[in-house]
Amino acid sequence: MSLNEDDSAAPASAIVPTALPHGEQIPYHRLARLRPRYRWWRMLLTGIVGVALYVAILFLLLVPLVIASLFVPGWGAEMQVLLTTVQYFDLDRPWLFLALVLPLILMIPALLLASRIVEGRGVGLLSSVTGRLRMGWLGRSLLLALAVFVVYFAVVLGWSAVTGEAIVADFSHPALGVMVLLVLLLIPFQAAAEEYVFRGYLMQLVGGWLRHPAFAILLPVPLFVLGHGYDVWGAASVGTFAIVAAWLTWRTGGLEAAISLHIVNNALIFLLGTVSLVDANATTGTPVDLLASTVAMVVYALLADRWAGRLGVARTASRSSVAEARHGTHRLDRMLHG
Repeated sequence: MSLNEDDSAAPASAIVPTALPHGEQIPYHRLARLRPRYRWWRMLLTGIVGVALYVAILFLLLVPLVIASLFVPGWGAEMQVLLTTVQYFDLDRPWLFLALVLPLILMIPALLLASRIVEGRGVGLLSSVTGRLRMGWLGRSLLLALAVFVVYFAVVLGWSAVTGEAIVADFSHPALGVMVLLVLLLIPFQAAAEEYVFRGYLMQLVGGWLRHPAFAILLPVPLFVLGHGYDVWGAASVGTFAIVAAWLTWRTGGLEAAISLHIVNNALIFLLGTVSLVDANATTGTPVDLLASTVAMVVYALLADRWAGRLGVARTASRSSVAEARHGTHRLDRMLHG
């Protein structure tokens, strides 16, 4: 299933059965209406099918592991740790981090396959208004997010040092290199998976029914917060993150800027956690933490939005532009295959 699929759509029918004008500019949260099989209920069905596929994929992975744990010495005890621990970031057991992140990554194939089965061609519209993940913009927004959040964490750690907290990096753990490698390899896909589900699927699900972007931005937020077991201040920070990421997705016409924000935020927390500068397992926060993280996220969002405007990053799509992209793809296919 390609993230870069870019196809046209047949006339849509929805709760309000009014055909979209051919030249109307469609924002990201309304892109589901450009899919060839669009009906108001189809994205709900996509979610159901996606959950079923996700459970099936997890089942296929877990059954061999459970069977192996019955025969391989020590695996049974480790499986018990997996089922009971709440501290998944453990330098003594890097595989716990893999066990936490890999199931999240598997949401990507489950969602994209379900979307293709239920809604037909145009899966790439989950990525952006161009029907693909715009790698150039993804790279630029990734660099911007890195710059903003390096400054943010430097200020946070500097303030902690000024207030008397001991800030000492520990590079002595023998599994540090393994954990750093796992973070760098897995976090980009984990962050992308959550964005495809919460800012991609859910925003377009709501946007297929309700025109105003505020509904698509705000209604999925509680689900995202519930997926993170934090206290009230931590939950408020997660909710703010969800709003900023969704606003960016709407404003820039795609998931790239939100994915970049998610990657950099998570990767820096875990990388700093490997050297004991932050607690990567923390589930609590403070009002100061909330204020500081909100400022960093808002600064990044405003800069990314302005940069996207200067670069001419597409913010909307139309039936005609999607159709032109489809015909271009078909012409290329004919050239390549004779």
